[in-house]
Amino acid sequence: MTRILVIEDEDDLRNDILETLILEGFEAYGAENGAVGIERARKVIPDLIICDIMMPQVDGYQVLQTLREESAMATIPFIFLTAKTARDDMRYGMGLGADDYLTKPFRISELLESVQSRLKKRAEIQAQAERKLENLRANIATALPHELRTPLNTIIGFSEMLISEAQYLKPDQVVDWAQHIHNGAMRLFRLIENYLAYVRVEALAHQPEYRERFLNARLEDPVSVIEMIAGEQADLVERYDDLQMNLQADGAIRISSEDFTAIVQHLVNNALKFSESGTPVEVSFVDQDGDYVLAVKDYGIGMTPEQVDAIGAYMQFDRVIHEQQGSGLGLAIVRRLVELYDGDLSISSVPDDHTIVTVRLRHAT
Repeated sequence: MTRILVIEDEDDLRNDILETLILEGFEAYGAENGAVGIERARKVIPDLIICDIMMPQVDGYQVLQTLREESAMATIPFIFLTAKTARDDMRYGMGLGADDYLTKPFRISELLESVQSRLKKRAEIQAQAERKLENLRANIATALPHELRTPLNTIIGFSEMLISEAQYLKPDQVVDWAQHIHNGAMRLFRLIENYLAYVRVEALAHQPEYRERFLNARLEDPVSVIEMIAGEQADLVERYDDLQMNLQADGAIRISSEDFTAIVQHLVNNALKFSESGTPVEVSFVDQDGDYVLAVKDYGIGMTPEQVDAIGAYMQFDRVIHEQQGSGLGLAIVRRLVELYDGDLSISSVPDDHTIVTVRLRHAT
């Protein structure tokens, strides 16, 4: 049964709301002030909270702030009841994370409509999150075993050949087979590193206490990072001549060196991986409308709008047609890193033509 907590210091109004909610089939709880409301919320973990703003000692704003800082209640729908109608008051409450406002006096039908609307929205969000989680499970079950077995098969196969044929091999054969083993090991190493990076950024995204650290980060010379990392990625696949760079911005950017390096590395690596040798990979970095904009464009297999929307960890498309290597973690990591730094990521792509990934990050203050 859906649990609703009503925090209201006017006894008659609180009781009327509770009675109405119970008649509508909800499991309703009451609290006569903000302090009691916070404690009761912690005990029952409601599915929705209705809260008055003007209360003595602990007002509605303080209740909302306190509960939003607790992970168990950070996303619970929150409806304010208030006699205040000033736009600034409403904006302040919404800024704290309120989902709706009802101005006193209100009709019971208005309250029930707001309750149903907020519960429906929460259910849709939860269903969407569950679908994404199920897709992630399916993608891991499909892609991860392949990504692990492929380099392991290379390592095991060539090492066994070295062991059994060692006395008959010429030096150049030893070097050749050792190179295959090394390449397989490096592919496995990159997979593990990407997995750990993905786990790290997902964990940080759900820890509000790290927010200030991200917003205070600073990289003085992003252009040098782009030149070095993009060049290294192109050299690894012997495509340095395909790399075209237009780096015009000059100044500090709000991101750590480690995370900006990861963004450039994944974007350039993807562009090289999903395009043919001999086609250009264009990397630009410009100062635009008060932000720094990094864009990476390739002329490869491209993606449909549906595929762009579905990008996530362990998500790959048309693997039977395009035997690309990788777990699909790269763009998922980039997207989460950009969000952590309050930036924006967009993807424009045309199948069998081109893909442009654009990252917008803030100036460092």
